[in-house]
Amino acid sequence: MQTVKEIALSDKYTVLRQTLRERLAGGLVVAFSGGVDSAFLLWTAEEERRANGGRLIALTTVSASLAGVEKEDATRFAQDIGVTHLWRESGEISNPAYLVNDSNRCYHCKTELFRIARETAQELDYQWLAYGYNASDRGDFRPGHRAAQENAILAPLDDAGLTKDDIRQLMRENNLDLADKPASPCLSSRMMTGVAITPRKLKDIEDLEKLLRDGGVRVFRARVHEDGAQKFLRVEVALDELPQFLALREKLVAAGQLRGYRWVTLDLAGYHTGGANL
Repeated sequence: MQTVKEIALSDKYTVLRQTLRERLAGGLVVAFSGGVDSAFLLWTAEEERRANGGRLIALTTVSASLAGVEKEDATRFAQDIGVTHLWRESGEISNPAYLVNDSNRCYHCKTELFRIARETAQELDYQWLAYGYNASDRGDFRPGHRAAQENAILAPLDDAGLTKDDIRQLMRENNLDLADKPASPCLSSRMMTGVAITPRKLKDIEDLEKLLRDGGVRVFRARVHEDGAQKFLRVEVALDELPQFLALREKLVAAGQLRGYRWVTLDLAGYHTGGANL
């Protein structure tokens, strides 16, 4: 016998499938970042397309803010589920309002993403656009969602009431790759608010985080701080992964100083979301 929680989750998933069925008939473009939420949305849409027809494509935009590992994850997942996957160059790095890195950074990024998605949909005669915003995002500060609303972008996961925990559970139940992937926002999210974004700093972050990943650390952020001419890196890791981090200490310090950072520091509070807004 199903529990109340399982029945509720099953109902949410049914609503999601029904919503996607209606949109697929007119053609659906899913903005696919390679993260958990958009991956689940894409997989569900493809399952529904195979069962009941329709048209579906995944769209991933590329800029200096997208880490190489995210490109690899997106490529592999789309190939595994057999969905048509398009790549487009994104120009947010050339937008001065984005580079300032104030509280509206995500708004400018998503505005560019949805502009590209809209152009792609029009070229291919697709009617609908969707992205991975979900019920857990409602209480968070999400300027990117304002851009979605302004551009009439669908949020089917949110409409179905699916939370991040629901999504991971359903992915595990269906043996989907990425089910346990840590949250993976863009590299620009590592910059402390007000620290100007440059391609060089984004590459620095990607290199330092690759050292952490290759060293066996799973949940982490390397954040860039600036104080006048001085700049330093503050690393957050999950508290149960501190031993792995400490084993990499000398490599991280050397890599940071080679790139011009005065210090590479450890945040003793551990990993926490929104750490660039402190």
